[in-house]
Amino acid sequence: MDKITVANSLTKDPDWWRGAVIYQIYPRSFQDSNGSGTGDLKGIAHRLPYIADLGADAIWISPFFKSPMADFGYDVSDYCDVDPMFGTLTDFDHLIETAHNLGLKVMIDLVLSHTSAKHAWFEESRISRDNQRHDWYVWSDPKPDGTPPNNWLSIFGGSAWQWDARREQYYLHNFLTSQPDLNFHTPAVQDALLDVAHFWLERGVDGFRLDTINFYVHDKQLRDNPALPADQRNANIAPSVNPYNHQTHLYSKNQPENFAFLRKLRTVMDKYDAAAVGEVGDAQRGLEIMGEYTAGDDLMQMCYAFEFLAATQPTAARFAEVLHEVDKVAADGWACWAFSNHDVIRHISRWSLSDAAARAMTTLIMCLRGSVCVYQGEELGLPEADVAFEDLQDPYGIEFWPEFKGRDGCRTPMVWEDSNKNGGFSDAKPWLPVAETHLHNNAAAQAADPEAMLHHYKAAIALRHAHPALAQGTHDDLTNTGDVLHFTRHLGDETIFCAFNLSDAPATITLPSGTWTQIGTDLHSADITGPTVSLGPWQPCLAQRTS
Repeated sequence: MDKITVANSLTKDPDWWRGAVIYQIYPRSFQDSNGSGTGDLKGIAHRLPYIADLGADAIWISPFFKSPMADFGYDVSDYCDVDPMFGTLTDFDHLIETAHNLGLKVMIDLVLSHTSAKHAWFEESRISRDNQRHDWYVWSDPKPDGTPPNNWLSIFGGSAWQWDARREQYYLHNFLTSQPDLNFHTPAVQDALLDVAHFWLERGVDGFRLDTINFYVHDKQLRDNPALPADQRNANIAPSVNPYNHQTHLYSKNQPENFAFLRKLRTVMDKYDAAAVGEVGDAQRGLEIMGEYTAGDDLMQMCYAFEFLAATQPTAARFAEVLHEVDKVAADGWACWAFSNHDVIRHISRWSLSDAAARAMTTLIMCLRGSVCVYQGEELGLPEADVAFEDLQDPYGIEFWPEFKGRDGCRTPMVWEDSNKNGGFSDAKPWLPVAETHLHNNAAAQAADPEAMLHHYKAAIALRHAHPALAQGTHDDLTNTGDVLHFTRHLGDETIFCAFNLSDAPATITLPSGTWTQIGTDLHSADITGPTVSLGPWQPCLAQRTS
């Protein structure tokens, strides 16, 4: 099918991404339009008014490209076409037009570090050692004893190397064996991927979420990774039962040559006023890499690390620690914050949040410096679904069950209404079961209840839109006083004071000097009757300086 250029009806603003609220859609689980039991592009287009009404600025759609679906679309077999289960390129063009008419930007998930083993590039590359694409993937001879070339490990368990009998060589796969890594040291590979970006920008997309952005380039010498001391290990990237946590991944990712490719990609994007948010997968240097990849104006606009996607609920002190570290290592960059996504346990369950705590965390993230991602269903306060082993689809969960149950619990279908047992997602049996615990929290029921979590998200996003200092301003005087995190946001003539009591006990906080007016009353912001403000459990204080 010929490329179709879709006119962007939005005002061109190269900085539209700065401070934006981005709503993540996992397409398999958002809305089924044809009774297949799997969500699709037409279903997404049908539900876009809901996202616009929520107040989001943009959507991020997880992969919908042609794929054998070994990793549910993160194993791409054709970068420039839609998998039939999701629809067609015409359906995508309709989605773009619908989103733009609603004032929504569209970001798509590009998986550039690896392809599917079913991709035509890999099928050609593995034929011989001298074909046209022989060096498009990372191939290496075995050691003299026949073992893999080095000690690199896969995130999905075991060696990162897989033997191929045709070439009598190993190929690198940082994820599944069916996800071979592309060789970014080959210029033609970079050119082909830049062509992919150009293809989708021509169709009207406004930007990209870049999967595993720091995995693109590997060490050309294939040096062994050093061991990581046990006291430095954490499970932010891989579950603790995975030996991946036992290495410092010094050579298998985070290579300096990556910067040259990112600059090339930025040049392509700048022609379209497009933006990117990169996923930084690194348990030890995530924030530092985020700063490196977003510094200046010729790399990526945004990146996110995993600090607030971690298993442990962040305290006021932890928030202050992370944000100070960002100021230190990414002062010239831009963060994109998230509490939940398609790869981690939903934060309501991960942190065992009460309703009050969940609301406070929502208000807090909308007041942080940076952009924000909201994962589908998060705005309904959905907990993690309990998926039985026999219903699991995720290879990650199947591999490490029961110590790690995988990612299916956060990927179950969206609940829209109570018209059927599938929450209005589909009339057919869904690809993953709809959680019983989700049904009564459906979107229609919450829309009719002004006290529901959905309305709290709307109010928090509206507050961010109403005050440019919250979306794009500096943050100053950031610290914690016990369980209270507090800071000011400043832009132009506007200064906003933000304090959050992140505990079950009452607390007090002293306002900075000046005259302040309470804002955020629909977010239960504390009353301001003097310089000292009393905060109830999990209560914010939001105020605007008037003099």
